Amino acid sequence: MTRGNQRELARLKAAKKNNDHGKGKRGDDGLSAAARKQRDAEIMQEKQKKAGGGGKEETKGKEDAK
Repeated sequence: MTRGNQRELARLKAAKKNNDHGKGKRGDDGLSAAARKQRDAEIMQEKQKKAGGGGKEETKGKEDAK
């Protein structure tokens, strides 16, 4: 039973490590689900404009050309 204390300390250390590095968890930004969804949609639209040069507007032009 001399190792009992070491095991307990290791369990506490592992628990602290797991709590600090939650997998896939976001920090609480104080937004409701709808507000977060709107914010994320705006961010994605900006990324699409930068990457594709226009996003959805570009796809409409391709469909009209057919």
